[in-house]
Amino acid sequence: MSATGWIRERFAGPTPGTAPGATGTWPRTALTLPFIGMALVVVLDYFTDAAVTVEPALTAVPALAAVVSRRTWYPLAIGACTEAAAFLMAFHNDVLGESVHSATVFAIVLVAAIGWVSATLRLRQEQLLADAQLVASIARRVLLRPVPERVGTVKAAVHYEAAAAHARIGGDLYEVVNTRHGVRAVVGDVRGKGLGAVETAAAVLGAFREAAHQEAALDRVAGWLAVSLDRALHENEHPGVEEEFVTLVLIGVRPDGTAEIVNCGHPAPLLLRGGEPVRPLELAETVPPLGVLDPADVRPPVHRVPLRRDDRVLLFTDGVIEARDRAGVFYPLAERLPVCAEGRPVDVLRRLHEDVVRHVGRQLGDDAAMLLLQYDPPPVADRPDPAAPVPHVPHQNGQFSRQ
Repeated sequence: MSATGWIRERFAGPTPGTAPGATGTWPRTALTLPFIGMALVVVLDYFTDAAVTVEPALTAVPALAAVVSRRTWYPLAIGACTEAAAFLMAFHNDVLGESVHSATVFAIVLVAAIGWVSATLRLRQEQLLADAQLVASIARRVLLRPVPERVGTVKAAVHYEAAAAHARIGGDLYEVVNTRHGVRAVVGDVRGKGLGAVETAAAVLGAFREAAHQEAALDRVAGWLAVSLDRALHENEHPGVEEEFVTLVLIGVRPDGTAEIVNCGHPAPLLLRGGEPVRPLELAETVPPLGVLDPADVRPPVHRVPLRRDDRVLLFTDGVIEARDRAGVFYPLAERLPVCAEGRPVDVLRRLHEDVVRHVGRQLGDDAAMLLLQYDPPPVADRPDPAAPVPHVPHQNGQFSRQ
């Protein structure tokens, strides 16, 4: 296996699209279409008056071969077979010396050559696209790491969909970490698209992964992110950097089950509690997105919500709630969430995404990320007791040690 193939298997899975040498989106039976077309022209010529020849119709056969196959040699092979059929038809009609036969022979050679060039260029473009998708997949895995099914006291799942069909990564960001202060998560949205948005998202995520462990207070985590974002925006010189900002929501689930929420200009998370309507966790005081204020002025309030076992909190970006159908109606996330809420968090997000796509009826026009956290602390018997004595085990020489 090549180095690229090894990397693809380890990091990105199968290469998007079809492998080189395959028949693309056409089934393998489509390779017989040029032969069927050739046979139809020959049969039609055989039963047609000798004064009328349909030999020029053979020029379409190698063109058809270039369409149904991604093998570069296939149009040339079909072109050779078509030339043989053209000579047989000309011999049967006694027009070997006629200009119509010479023009047909030349046209078949020309079309077969064009088909070979077309197939070669298409194969190269598809390979470049596959390589670009591989790089994007690896970059996404590094930047947006997979979320484990359980993180501390919560079960977690994430679903991310980039607006660009082949980009696989955009300006939305998410992360979940388990710290000594409890489980902490972030979902955010960078204003803008392209590489600049990805650079900004990387700066915010890198700062969060450090601050979430270091800062005991969630509002100070937001201040840390504001400082890192301000520094990143001044270091990056891509166009439009002076107008970039980041909306995000931070949530921390403390060991006692209290959820702390800090919101910086982001859509409010939704609380799904069994037997109750979906409730948005709105904050009384609104805070601008990061990047709007000076970092020293970022002092967001902390909203606290006691969680019960199996409570679910959905964090999302505006690509979900701003998804419109053809009539311009926004997707009603709060109404549709209970309908899709059965099963594991990963199943809930999968059904939600499918429901959004059905609502829109086409590919989403904006990046969309959803993170679902379900409070599910382990039973009391399974939790470590900090007051319990440390057991001692004997060594081989009869001495004891602390484990």
